[in-house]
Amino acid sequence: MPDISLTMIAVLCVAALAAGWIDAVVGGGGLLLLPVLLLGLPSHTPAAHALGTNKAVAIVGTTGAAVTYARKTPVDVRTAVRIGLAALAGSSAGAFFAAGMSTDVLKPVIMVVLLGVAAFVILRPAFGTAPATGPVTRRRILAAIGLAGLGIGFYDGLIGPGTGTFLVLALTAVLHLDLVSASATAKIVNCCTNAGALATFAWQGAVLWQLAALMAVFNLAGGTLGAHTALKQGSGFVRIVLLTVVFALVGNLAYEQWVA
Repeated sequence: MPDISLTMIAVLCVAALAAGWIDAVVGGGGLLLLPVLLLGLPSHTPAAHALGTNKAVAIVGTTGAAVTYARKTPVDVRTAVRIGLAALAGSSAGAFFAAGMSTDVLKPVIMVVLLGVAAFVILRPAFGTAPATGPVTRRRILAAIGLAGLGIGFYDGLIGPGTGTFLVLALTAVLHLDLVSASATAKIVNCCTNAGALATFAWQGAVLWQLAALMAVFNLAGGTLGAHTALKQGSGFVRIVLLTVVFALVGNLAYEQWVA
């Protein structure tokens, strides 16, 4: 366990609970959890250790959410696994590049990505409210494997936060899924990206396992609860949560980067 206070450990556990709920509803729980880890861990801790610990926590909550979704809503598991295997390869590659990344680089990148997500969702108010008609073609499946699998998988290993959100957006746009079905599919894919990145970080010795195990218990509880909430409330609720989370985190990161 790193040398941090009991108060900060409690904060990290609460953040893991909230991140698990957010990640299950709309993805992007790492946008909350990673900044809290970067702030809560001792200043001399390498950024890769925050990234690796984040993966060890997130994979538990994501798996819990995926199981909950699979029991309650139809999911094309075969397609999800194919995308997930590509994502595993992409995230493993991204994690290799993340080892030398500075903490100072992470926050501005996350802010830019978040603003892009917010702009897209606002400009497309009907996005993800209902699936488009017609079968999903082989070309669309291959596009999803390339974009949501290799592309977003690489981003997940390199930086991580927002991966679930980007997966939901990509799967909704490419495969014509509604937001709830896209969230369910994204959880399966996200399990693969987390596994690939975590394996690489573990091999590099960049995971704080004791802290991660404690936080993972709270993340699992949040993920299971979040999946139940999304299934009950529907796509409109998911969209509102998405925008709320995005703007709150942009404001928080901007404050930390330029004011604090």
